[in-house]
Amino acid sequence: MARTRSSSRLRWIHPSYYLRRPKRLALLVIAFVVVSIGVWDRQTLVREHKEEISKLNEDLSQLRHQLQQLTGSPGDVSENILEKLDASPKKIAFHDDPLDAERRGKVKEAMLHAWSSYVKYAWGQDELQPQTKNGVNSFGGLGATLVDSLDTLYIMGLHDQFKEAREWVANSLDFNKDYEASVFETTIRVVGGLLSAYDLSGDKLFLSKAQDIGNRLLPAWDSPSGIPYNSINLARGNPHNFGWTGGDSILADSGTEQLEFIALSQRTGDPKYQQKVERVIKEIQKVYPSDGLLPIYINPHSGKPSYHATVTFGAMGDSFYEYLLKVWIQGNKTEAVKHYREMWETSMEGLQSLVRKTTPSSFSYICEKSGNSLSDKMDELACFAPGMLALGSSGYGPEKAAKILSLAEELASTCYNFYQLTPTKLAGENYFFRAGEDMNVGTAWNILRPETVESLMYLWRFTGNKTYQEWGWNIFQAFERNSRIDSGYVGLKDVNSGAKDNKMQSFFLAETLKYLYLLFSPPSVISFDEWVFNTEAHPLRIITRDDGDTAIRADGKPKPKPPSPVKLFGRKEG
Repeated sequence: MARTRSSSRLRWIHPSYYLRRPKRLALLVIAFVVVSIGVWDRQTLVREHKEEISKLNEDLSQLRHQLQQLTGSPGDVSENILEKLDASPKKIAFHDDPLDAERRGKVKEAMLHAWSSYVKYAWGQDELQPQTKNGVNSFGGLGATLVDSLDTLYIMGLHDQFKEAREWVANSLDFNKDYEASVFETTIRVVGGLLSAYDLSGDKLFLSKAQDIGNRLLPAWDSPSGIPYNSINLARGNPHNFGWTGGDSILADSGTEQLEFIALSQRTGDPKYQQKVERVIKEIQKVYPSDGLLPIYINPHSGKPSYHATVTFGAMGDSFYEYLLKVWIQGNKTEAVKHYREMWETSMEGLQSLVRKTTPSSFSYICEKSGNSLSDKMDELACFAPGMLALGSSGYGPEKAAKILSLAEELASTCYNFYQLTPTKLAGENYFFRAGEDMNVGTAWNILRPETVESLMYLWRFTGNKTYQEWGWNIFQAFERNSRIDSGYVGLKDVNSGAKDNKMQSFFLAETLKYLYLLFSPPSVISFDEWVFNTEAHPLRIITRDDGDTAIRADGKPKPKPPSPVKLFGRKEG
């Protein structure tokens, strides 16, 4: 009896049972499909749930970091970072030298003196005239010094001053000006300064303002070739070029907006800014010479270079080459930005063809070129090149990288000697080189430029050689001796006599003092792994680009903007 019941139960699992009963077979198949779909759907939901939890955890971590920044104790950013590193189980092998900390403090005090003088005598205006103790609107009344200083104040931990500046931006910064603005200067100083303040603080006010001025500048790219006109009325549009260029666009002015406008598209999710500036590079690629050296003028109608013009790594040429490298870094060196790196490497071969050495001291310098003729002249502006070469050296193989870094060090030595060979120990605007004489000052003014200390900062970070810190300190002391007065800092009309001018350039606060401060800060402060500087020394966060146009989705709609950054750590025409 038991055996019969067992056999009866077993018949339910025998295939022949269902073959003789097709309705039951169909029900079994349906049941199997339903159960399988349910299990698969549950697994999918679990996986998606885990992904969502992971994303929320990342967002929560970022918010915690932001809260720490907002409620953290006073002190500069570098000090806060060092405290966090000391508390971490995985410490970075870097010790903040007490001498570096002391010098960093001196630079911070210099920034406070410059800023306080601006607040007292020129608040809300573009630049301070320290000798006459008044302000002047060199850039149409956009508060250039204030906007240029935002990230420097933030990095140095000058919180009260940053808040004060932020209130002015919120309540008084108005771009509806009947003013013919330089697209280049407005982009690097104002768009760059606002985007950097946003990236550092996460305050959306700065992004909103950056988008406002970006929209006003955008019609400048509406030329037949897409090469931008270099001037535009901020209230009425009407882009055009400067009369003195003969209708041409300037190379540096046309190729030094990519970082800022790509960043603007990334932060807002609107692709139009990136599309405009990347079209410029596509047009230039069509006419890119084999040596990668372009003259300083380009026709905005045809997109063709004016080959009669000068080739230079100084004024009106310099930052075009700088941005080829930095857009590659900004995109995190992916395939989507590989062509920028390739163009830059081609241009660096061209740069090396312009390098000569002086006699008797063998100082390396970069010539200018007109047609097939070389001119033994180098602008102090070209002293950004050692830092650029150091920054780009790591993208080469070991042997080539060593060669490029060695050239960077040679050129930096020349630039330092631009300072050391004058009575004031401050560099002139440009230098000429003659056989047996090494170098001679050409244009003798000094307007507080940053390019040499910028390169020293890069070289110190890449080599660890403290000589570059000593050189930077010597330059800082020369500024203190010659340029500091009770009401701010001034340039020199003549580096030989020491006669003073009446202008505190906005880039002195944006660049010169910032680079000096970072020269004496740990490399973790505005790390090169996370940030890239625009040509006005405004750090922008690196965001990986994994396709040809990161601001656009496959369906043609804008991608959502990335979460607000929460983790802390140029050219001006001569």
